[in-house]
Amino acid sequence: MSSDSPNITSLELEDRRFPPPDDFAAQANAREELYAEAAADPEAFWTRQTTELLTWETPPTQGVDRSNPPFFTWFADGTLNASVNCLDRHLETRGDRVAFHWEGEPDERVDITYRDLHERVCRLANGLRARGVGKGDRVAIYLGMVPEIVVAMLACARIGAPHTVIFGGFSPDSVRDRVVDCGVTAMITGDGAWRGGKLVALKANVDTALEGAPDVHTCIVVRRTENEVGWVEDRDVWYHDLVADQPAECAPEMVGAEHPLYILYTSGSTGKPKGILHTTGGYLTGVAATHRWVFDLKDDDVYWCAADAGWVTGHSYIVYGPLANGATSVLYEGAPGTPDKDRWWQIVERYAVTILYCAPTAIRTFMKWGVEYPKRHDLSSLRLLGSVGEPINPEAWIWYRDTIGGGTCPVVDTWWQTETGNIMISPLPGVSTLKPGSASRPLPGITADVVDGEGRSVPLGQGGYLVLTEPWPAMLRTLYGDDDRFVETYWSQYEGMYLAGDGCRRDKDGDYWLLGRIDDVMNVSGHRLSTIEIESALVDHPKVAEAAVVGRSDETTGQAIAAFVTLKGDVVGDEALIAELRQHVATKIGGIARPKSIVLTDDLPKTRSGKIMRRLLRDISENRQLGDVTTLANEDVVSDIAGQAEKARSADSG
Repeated sequence: MSSDSPNITSLELEDRRFPPPDDFAAQANAREELYAEAAADPEAFWTRQTTELLTWETPPTQGVDRSNPPFFTWFADGTLNASVNCLDRHLETRGDRVAFHWEGEPDERVDITYRDLHERVCRLANGLRARGVGKGDRVAIYLGMVPEIVVAMLACARIGAPHTVIFGGFSPDSVRDRVVDCGVTAMITGDGAWRGGKLVALKANVDTALEGAPDVHTCIVVRRTENEVGWVEDRDVWYHDLVADQPAECAPEMVGAEHPLYILYTSGSTGKPKGILHTTGGYLTGVAATHRWVFDLKDDDVYWCAADAGWVTGHSYIVYGPLANGATSVLYEGAPGTPDKDRWWQIVERYAVTILYCAPTAIRTFMKWGVEYPKRHDLSSLRLLGSVGEPINPEAWIWYRDTIGGGTCPVVDTWWQTETGNIMISPLPGVSTLKPGSASRPLPGITADVVDGEGRSVPLGQGGYLVLTEPWPAMLRTLYGDDDRFVETYWSQYEGMYLAGDGCRRDKDGDYWLLGRIDDVMNVSGHRLSTIEIESALVDHPKVAEAAVVGRSDETTGQAIAAFVTLKGDVVGDEALIAELRQHVATKIGGIARPKSIVLTDDLPKTRSGKIMRRLLRDISENRQLGDVTTLANEDVVSDIAGQAEKARSADSG
């Protein structure tokens, strides 16, 4: 992005407003006064949060250290242990409380109390120590959504061994890249995992990956699917054998606040994954505070973050945040459509879930499937809904609130990143007037801005680039093993500002509307347009379930807008509907945003975490050779979309 880049043109308007219900506001955890308190003295504010929310072995006397920007530290003279904060300190008062209602994709259910979880963590932590794993050693975790994935993370934290969780959908090459880059010496995996009724051969993938990772001396294997697996003597050990004779108590390793808790890899533009490094004290402070504020957590809530623990959402809002707060959560192994399209709503009803946090992609999928599935079940226990992962379009927001939330549940649309560690911009459900599609404003203690190409704050109502202007406790400390790339990626564009990589606008009230990744902004006839706004306009049409928009080269306009659309239910698409959709966008946003081409497709290419692979759609639109599709959950749709796109290009040229 050059310094002379024009602002992002933001055109879509959304005028529906939903103030907090009076009864919700009256009992809310977070009040308006939090903003003023944080603004008056952010360092003192965060120090108060950490001393009130966490148990420290040595309480910190330092707040933030700014002496070596951008390598900021927080609470650096304090010591603590993450697993103690998630487990031990709850045992006396809530040891018999359910920590997780676990539901397997096949019909299996287990309730795991805090006391149960503590014992499991201690046995595995002792087993890791028995295999020579100790403080500072890196451990890779490659599992499905079984209880052992939580146990493994906390067992590593208990002995001071930073973990790197690798999403169970990644290929052997992706596993190897992360294991080698991180210097992993021990691996925790499973024989297999269940996903969408299919067996994922985890151990086979690990065996292939570890052929290029000779430093891994231990591979602990959870028995889950009971498929046959290869075995390497001395290296491989069954999980159940390892923990069987271990003591149910394990002395925790107290570590400094800046001791690495985990490294989590995220895709990089150069092709090499970036190892995001999070430390212990500041990260736990951020996730515990934001989990309590944003989700208005009460003692009797049943909370369900329907993400995968392999992503940062799972780290922060399945494991560390909820457990630090002593919450009862749901942990589900499988896919939302297995064995039928009402599985999620069956789970909500069974456990009387009160808080649901999921991705807009999932919400739009449910919209496509139809209201009959949630209507099969009593969802009246729900009192708060959240979305995460990408901006939520207004129509999906409204459907979520009305169909799932009974027309009364506040919806908190959250913006944050792997790098930020915790939610950064979100409504406070008892304070904020909600606007469908808006993430509202930065949380207390978070300072953000929207700037132009030269780093100047843009006026309200205009679009630009989202930046964070002050350090915060849960921020990444560096990219593992690559400080130079850390500085270049996040801190080199604007002096003293963290570049988030997202386009954004603030409306006249100062509320933030995320416009997607900067890379997803299109330059059409000199206008920098957001893909998110055009996608939202398409989904606003009553016959559309989901849409993805990319830019493709155009001799006249520089780039042309190419849209890929899936329709609701049994709607049949034809040329008349395509023309109607193009006009709908023009009416909703403006003629400049009218798509040049629209491809109707039964599905969109998505990763196993549910994110749309717009990179592949750009390749298809440009008629380029397609990149790697092995991480897709539905790679069979790619050839169908490519064929439809070729027809659309031919129609354009004709």
